[in-house]
Amino acid sequence: MADTQMTVSLGPQHPSTHGVLRLELVLDGETVVNAIPDIGYLHTGIEKTMEKEKWQQVVTITCRMDYLNSMGNDLGYCLAVEKLMGVEVPKRAQDLRVLLTELNRLSSHLVWFGTHAMDLGAMTAFFYAFTERERILDIFECVSGARLHQSYFIIGGVRWDIPENFPALVRDLLDRFRNFLDECRRLVTGNRIFQRRTKGVGVISKKDAIDWGLSGPTIRGSGVNWDVRKAEPYSGYDTYDFRVPVYHDGDVWSRYLVRMDEMEESVKICYEALDRLKGSGSVMADHPKLNLPERDLMKQHIDVMIHHFLLASEGFTVPIGEVYQSIESARGELGYYVVSDGAERPYRVRVRAPSYVNLSALPAMVEGQLLADVVAVIGSIDIVLGDVDR
Repeated sequence: MADTQMTVSLGPQHPSTHGVLRLELVLDGETVVNAIPDIGYLHTGIEKTMEKEKWQQVVTITCRMDYLNSMGNDLGYCLAVEKLMGVEVPKRAQDLRVLLTELNRLSSHLVWFGTHAMDLGAMTAFFYAFTERERILDIFECVSGARLHQSYFIIGGVRWDIPENFPALVRDLLDRFRNFLDECRRLVTGNRIFQRRTKGVGVISKKDAIDWGLSGPTIRGSGVNWDVRKAEPYSGYDTYDFRVPVYHDGDVWSRYLVRMDEMEESVKICYEALDRLKGSGSVMADHPKLNLPERDLMKQHIDVMIHHFLLASEGFTVPIGEVYQSIESARGELGYYVVSDGAERPYRVRVRAPSYVNLSALPAMVEGQLLADVVAVIGSIDIVLGDVDR
């Protein structure tokens, strides 16, 4: 190491790392020569824990990885198991899944927007963003009983139908949200200081983004039009009218614009999904392994009671096989590789976490940048350490 270079440790307690991430930075003056991410401080062994739980119980674990996108985590796992079982989810349940997943995308992006802006000195935006996020969490609490870690999506559909006041709450939120986005653009997007802190900073080219295997807003900010909702549609996304925002400069500014535009598109999807929920319908697949028998039938038939007892105590089995299912989470492609050996529990669940993959490209983004710009780059890839470490 040259005499002019020094090594400093950023994190794991530093607020700009948005979690327990440690970066070992090699500096030449104020310029970053190398950056080495040091992860594992939030390791929970979730993938191994999944192998010890029944198939339906795993949804109480998946939501705890990327805790800002818990609905999406549950959805990816449920879709994978449903594919293994050959289960067809009712249309109403699919529309509910789309609506709540997009609301979750909005709430996640609001955390990103508020913290990213605050990292670069825009304090007001943080309070604006978290005020709107609270309204979304109120909706989650209304439909599922929980603000975080909802576990509302289950294999075969959703736990129960929406309450009567749910559509009005969602529509009121959506009607306000576009005005909120306009205010955000006035506060942050048009701010010259914010633009100077983000334009030309943390650049990663289109080729490098593909080579690194990046996804989500991070790769779309480098000019790659890749969104799982369009490329490999699930839950009926191919029937919704929305566009995929793409910017081409590959810097912090482009990634910022992608997420801001994504919030507008999510609002459009939510409006459309909400209109489809008018009326009633089944929210759970008609499958004997997934539905507990009715109480009246249990009183009349001993075999029905035995079936109920076995489902409740031992769970159900899934046919032998393996499957990979991915969704577009708030941070990128979230994939589940699920293996079944025919038992009541998964043989293996491997998670392709977007935060982990996107973080791997951080050294390439910050090399040659100023130390102060490292904070901006970390915020632009929007990592969640529960998603990285698992």
